Amino acid sequence: MSAPSGKIFSGEATFMLGAVNMAGLPPADLGEFAFAGRSNVGKSSLLNALMNRKGLARTSNTPGRTQEVNFFDIGGEFRLVDLPGYGYARASRSKVDAWTQLIFDYLRGRPNLLRVFVLIDSRHGIKPVDEEGMALLDEAAVSYQIVLTKLDKIKETKAAFRINEVTEQLAKRPAAHPRVLATSSEKGIGIKEVRGEMLEALRNWNG
Repeated sequence: MSAPSGKIFSGEATFMLGAVNMAGLPPADLGEFAFAGRSNVGKSSLLNALMNRKGLARTSNTPGRTQEVNFFDIGGEFRLVDLPGYGYARASRSKVDAWTQLIFDYLRGRPNLLRVFVLIDSRHGIKPVDEEGMALLDEAAVSYQIVLTKLDKIKETKAAFRINEVTEQLAKRPAAHPRVLATSSEKGIGIKEVRGEMLEALRNWNG
């Protein structure tokens, strides 16, 4: 299969399924990009912006689905994977442990997972709960890339500082991609760059 062009981001995009265990995952026949981050970091907004949709990721926000690994089919070319938000205090410890195990099993055992985008709120930077999430990715030896969100909420000088700060923090992490992406779903900032990273990864994977 040839790698898709940028036009795919304006094409068909549908919610496939929400998996609660490894047996429920779809076949590993298409490249996948997973999105992770703290609750309320702007994950749904970014997914919608990437695909030029207003309601694509709304499905994954309905009650119950926040506990699942949600798959979106993008024109039969690749998939977006919405991972449960971490740091969500209302869930019981046993449920959080179950989600964490499911996410780790998915990350470690998914041969078609091309990259994980870890979303960080640009207003706050990397927090201890984000460190825990990245440690999980480092342990699973999965390539991940930081995406700063809500860039429109801070001044340009602080944005530049935050990008440099996060870049320096990533230098010690073995599985982290060195380039930090900075975005605003509301203003459309950085969306083209995230798409570009995805297309490049798909082209390399499809060879």
